[in-house]
Amino acid sequence: MRPALKAGLLPLWRDRDTLQLGVDPRRAVALGGLGKAAAVISLLDGSRDRETLISTAEAYGIPAEAASRVLGLLAAAGALDDFPAQLHASLPDLLRARLAPELATASLAYGDGDGGARTLARRRAAFVRVHGAGRTGACVASFLAASGVGHVVCTDPEPTEPADLAPAGLTEADLGEPRQDGAARAVERAAPDVRTRDDGAVPDLVILTEMALPDLIGGLMRERVPHLAVWTGEALGVIGPLVQPARSACLRCVDMRKAEGDPQWPRVLAQATFTRARPQACDTVLAAMTAALTSAQALTLIDRAGSTANVPVTVNGTLEVVLPDWQWRRRTWLPHPACHCRAATADRAVVRAARGFTDSAAS
Repeated sequence: MRPALKAGLLPLWRDRDTLQLGVDPRRAVALGGLGKAAAVISLLDGSRDRETLISTAEAYGIPAEAASRVLGLLAAAGALDDFPAQLHASLPDLLRARLAPELATASLAYGDGDGGARTLARRRAAFVRVHGAGRTGACVASFLAASGVGHVVCTDPEPTEPADLAPAGLTEADLGEPRQDGAARAVERAAPDVRTRDDGAVPDLVILTEMALPDLIGGLMRERVPHLAVWTGEALGVIGPLVQPARSACLRCVDMRKAEGDPQWPRVLAQATFTRARPQACDTVLAAMTAALTSAQALTLIDRAGSTANVPVTVNGTLEVVLPDWQWRRRTWLPHPACHCRAATADRAVVRAARGFTDSAAS
């Protein structure tokens, strides 16, 4: 092990003998009575293995027992990482520096002891396809690429219009060009190392940022490809559900639930699938907010694939914001017992996890 203080935790002195690592009490750790042993903290840069670190501390006059005790306390508090030297050596300097915030955040958020290496490896191996590369979709693609996802492809042959432009997405240079080409350029600006060509592989996740045709959704269900629905318009944003085929509520489950409350919903949906309002009532901030939260849901799925401990909140649910209050709320959509996806009886663990989320406001 090459002990390293978790990146992002700022060392701060509470008093002469108490060192606090981190500012916010939800992350911070305080160590009291350190005395001279506090100098060990300055050696926790990942450049030494444990034995070398302790011998270096001894050279500074810190007994091996005291240095070992500090390491033990930090490890027990979850403030130490095993520095991912192999990962760092495999990344070019610029790429490593660009991804440093991603590694630091993953290490703190998930509590992993590898400095975020496992999380980054999963992201770099992931393939995400985004259907719809307008104001929201192109931003989603660039956010995911900048977050370390290794393969991001957009599908949208429609020409770019002025209303499609957004700070993290399409630009004036893309006007008149296919939106998917402009989105690929946005990805390349955000992360030049990310692949943007569709090589025919099955995606790990498909994000639908526009109304999808039944054939597309049917294909995703047959191939068991997870997919996340996103919609912006009418001064509101809706993210979800995140469909895990045969395991959680699918898009048809949601439509069947809606039809129970509104018998005319299928007629409305059929018309909305083939037409859209112009201009859409989705301003710059709403598009950016929706894209950011969509990306967060995608990363949650990628980072913790196969885990039931971190089920994305959009599994069997949607996150919805209605302007002008800018307040996100969760709405539950459980699998419909009459839907042919059979999610209602297939995997009770996912349904139980989803029931743990309450329909509530989220700031």
